[in-house]
Amino acid sequence: MKTVAFYTLGCKLNFSETSTIGRLFTDAGYGVVDFTAGADVYVINTCSVTEHADKKCRKVVKEALKYAPHAYVTIVGCYAQLKPTEIAEIEGVDMVLGAAEKFRIVEYITDLTKQPKAVVHQQNIEKVNHNFIAAYSIGDRTRTFLKVQDGCDYPCTYCTIPLARGGSRSDTIENVIGRARQIAESGVKEIVLTGVNLGDFGIRNGEREDKFFDLVKALDEVEGIERIRISSIEPNLLSNEIIEFVATSKRFVPHFHIPLQSGSNKILGLMRRRYQRELYTERVAKIKAVMPNCCIGVDVIVGFPGEKQEDFLDTYQFLNELDISYLHVFTYSEREQTAAAEMKGRVAGSTRADRSKMLHILSDKKRRAFYESQIGAVAEVLFEDDQKNGFMHGFTRNYVKVRAKYDPVMVNEIKMVKLVEFSAGGEVEVAETEEVLAH
Repeated sequence: MKTVAFYTLGCKLNFSETSTIGRLFTDAGYGVVDFTAGADVYVINTCSVTEHADKKCRKVVKEALKYAPHAYVTIVGCYAQLKPTEIAEIEGVDMVLGAAEKFRIVEYITDLTKQPKAVVHQQNIEKVNHNFIAAYSIGDRTRTFLKVQDGCDYPCTYCTIPLARGGSRSDTIENVIGRARQIAESGVKEIVLTGVNLGDFGIRNGEREDKFFDLVKALDEVEGIERIRISSIEPNLLSNEIIEFVATSKRFVPHFHIPLQSGSNKILGLMRRRYQRELYTERVAKIKAVMPNCCIGVDVIVGFPGEKQEDFLDTYQFLNELDISYLHVFTYSEREQTAAAEMKGRVAGSTRADRSKMLHILSDKKRRAFYESQIGAVAEVLFEDDQKNGFMHGFTRNYVKVRAKYDPVMVNEIKMVKLVEFSAGGEVEVAETEEVLAH
């Protein structure tokens, strides 16, 4: 039996797509093995958002060939769509597949003989604009990343995603519900909804046919899934009706991840974001009014062109005063073919690093304050299949990470626990109660 191994860089959407590509190989008779096992084929799913995409891709290729010097190496993903020729020059790469081709990978891999020059199959991104390919992750029994939307129509000046993934397009509600039921039957307890611009769900063939809220209401009726988590949603698309529905939902959990990118209206304008910070404040206030214990995560970019010290301090103060739970901090890096790359007012690398460090410290402070606000509460925890130093981990509905003594019986179980104290490792220690909520 031929074997294949995978490596995924980037977002939850990439993980869902890697898993789906893995099933294509399994159906074709391949055995999926660990990266270090020395596979016949290596598939590296790349990202264009994270910094140093080229460097990371080269490193993973080098590692793969260390374990299997004669392995056939294929590169897919956002970076492969944007820079196929550049990737083809990387030593050891045999094939590069663009966005329209990656789900036909098994058709393209017909001969595993390494070639002196990589083969490239990539077409203009407009060719995939109306073609939605469903994907979901599997293998982690606790949760599944379910892709329901792809692409983006927003013209944010720093972002290459529309160039790498095309325009906004979605699955049908009927199809999503069908997959959610299949996932439930497999024993998975939690679904994480993923997409490039998830709140823009409902566009098919260039026309809006549904709204994200329609999908939310339909998914809430799916039996067998204990939890549904929204991975990320733009503030201008997070409506009050969605917030109010989640507050009383049977399955949607009190956890929102809402990209901000900057707390300065000047910088938001330069980024061409579709809101100002006042709207963001309103969204957070509404969430906390109906779900006081809701966890709120925030994306923020530091060092954007034109961001002066006062603009950064404006962002810092805005976030410091906001009732949020944690930050995902991104250091701005120039991307070819984006408007921001041509903007004046470039911020020095050392300044970007200093600002990033300040926000990482603020994030740690916010997370600790949120976790400590939950101490003493009794909460449902879904335990993961992991073990480290005799402990296992899990998450409450509102995304508090807890740890407990490892017990294999608790894996993929939802248990009632009491949140006891904040640990030195950054999690919350728990005391178990007798009641088991789900099996």
